[in-house]
Amino acid sequence: MIQIEIDSESGFCFGVTTAIKKAEEELATFHVNSNSNQTLYCLGDIVHNGMEVERLHAQGLITINHDDLKKLHGVKVLLRAHGEPPETYELARQNHIDIIDATCPVVLQLQRRIKKQYDNNPDAQIVIFGKNGHAEVLGLVGQTQSHAIVVENIEDVKKLDFNRDIYLYSQTTKSLDEFHRIIEYIQCHISKTAEFKSFDTICRQVANRMPNIANFAAKHDLILFVCGRKSSNGKVLFNECKSVNPNSFQIESAQEIDMSWIKGVQTIGICGATSTPKWLMEECRDYISEKVT
Repeated sequence: MIQIEIDSESGFCFGVTTAIKKAEEELATFHVNSNSNQTLYCLGDIVHNGMEVERLHAQGLITINHDDLKKLHGVKVLLRAHGEPPETYELARQNHIDIIDATCPVVLQLQRRIKKQYDNNPDAQIVIFGKNGHAEVLGLVGQTQSHAIVVENIEDVKKLDFNRDIYLYSQTTKSLDEFHRIIEYIQCHISKTAEFKSFDTICRQVANRMPNIANFAAKHDLILFVCGRKSSNGKVLFNECKSVNPNSFQIESAQEIDMSWIKGVQTIGICGATSTPKWLMEECRDYISEKVT
């Protein structure tokens, strides 16, 4: 009999859980008041998981982009956990949009720190280790009037001016090991006349998942990593699984499971990203159980 275990450490992080709870509570008030013509909009996918987005769409949540936001007036818009730059709040104010702010507290604190650093020393290089174009990173860069420099890897770091002050921050979901490598590189190259300070702003709820998921992956013959393709955090965690257990597969839903993977295995581990709902991992477990019995 095949044993299937769902990783107890996987699933929504605190920020995503809060954002979804706020959306559900708001949508519930619409259903209670049947005469209400109100609509709840969400600026961007509430979470980088297509299945969860579809579930909330079925409840009435409408996903919009920034171009859509410009055309809306007098409506309710939820800001997801990733956070937004100051321009979004200003546009909402001008268009009389009621903001339901679900920005993760960890991200919000980081935004404030970067803004304060920029205001205190606008001539310094504020560097953010993160993914260009990622929603959280756009919100962070926005705190510096778009002057912050985003670096994705060591090659990007090489382009910095090491004769000028550098203040280094990180997107909350990045790899702690990579962040430390960047710190070491800058420390080796920074001019003696320039100041360098690094601020470890990586969310520990995310960072701690790396060793946890590595231990989990090592325990099983087969790993099914359930995650939306857009998830930045998911890519990092899946790569960790794959490095520990080559017999690891990334899937978005139960329908993507290839039953040929199951042949010859005795234990299956199911895990996911901070954007993966528990119900989706359970669905994958049940799908396999039905097929093998």
